[in-house]
Amino acid sequence: MQNNYHDKHLEIKMGDFRRMVSNIHLEIANASDPGLSRSFNEDSIVIDAELGLLVLADGMGGYKSGDVASTMATNFIRDEFKRRLNEEMTQPSSKLDQLSASSVTLKSVVEKTNRAIYKTAQVDSKYHGMGTTVVLMLFHDDWATIAHVGDSRLYRLRQDKFELLTYDHSLLQEQITMGMISLEEAKHSHNRNLVTRALGVEVNVEVEVHEIDVLPGDIYLLCSDGLNDMVDDTDIKLVLSELPANLPLAASILIEMANDNGGHDNISVIIAKVNNTKIKPLGFKDKLLGWLSIFKG
Repeated sequence: MQNNYHDKHLEIKMGDFRRMVSNIHLEIANASDPGLSRSFNEDSIVIDAELGLLVLADGMGGYKSGDVASTMATNFIRDEFKRRLNEEMTQPSSKLDQLSASSVTLKSVVEKTNRAIYKTAQVDSKYHGMGTTVVLMLFHDDWATIAHVGDSRLYRLRQDKFELLTYDHSLLQEQITMGMISLEEAKHSHNRNLVTRALGVEVNVEVEVHEIDVLPGDIYLLCSDGLNDMVDDTDIKLVLSELPANLPLAASILIEMANDNGGHDNISVIIAKVNNTKIKPLGFKDKLLGWLSIFKG
């Protein structure tokens, strides 16, 4: 695969994190790039390793405004959720038939984030019209919370099955659902980027929240539409399937593929792999090395 984009577009932000969320061990990588048609990046990513929280937002509203909205969304969600956890000591439930306390809290946090962005847009004229999509994932033990507003997506690769776990809040998706347009016609539609729901556009917003089970070997992909508009799901699946042991490389290749196919928008991805749900106890050799390091220190 050739790299045909210019140096000014080589703004890929890479991260490789490993953390244990209770009994879950995650490997996480992320990348973001302005694409070929934009000189600035309105996407924003926040990863909180301690919380097991992944947040991706795609800003709207032009230069500065979209960037402000997406950055406000990702940072506000992380900071407010962390604050509420510390104050309320929310205890998550493992039941998936109804929303857990932590999922309810997360939904409330996203709603408050919407109001904060909306208020900023109303009181400062240079931010009028700004808004942002958001998609996020919060890992617990053997399950996770998913929340989203807009058309940023979350996919899961489980064994050989690759599926979309979110529903686009967009005019195009409504047309597809109503049978007004086929999936093939949708690929060439001019309504691809018209969202029907976003943070900051109205004082209230409907946040879609649900909970899923998490299994060892699962790979989750959060992305802005700059990826899935440019790269077919089959090609995204191929990259994730072939590079489960090198997530930073997989993230970089997905960015490159989107640019190779036109790069019409900002492109951002977060990839999270569930390595296992039971951490192997330290063996005697590992413990011995640990003790020796303490004495050497």
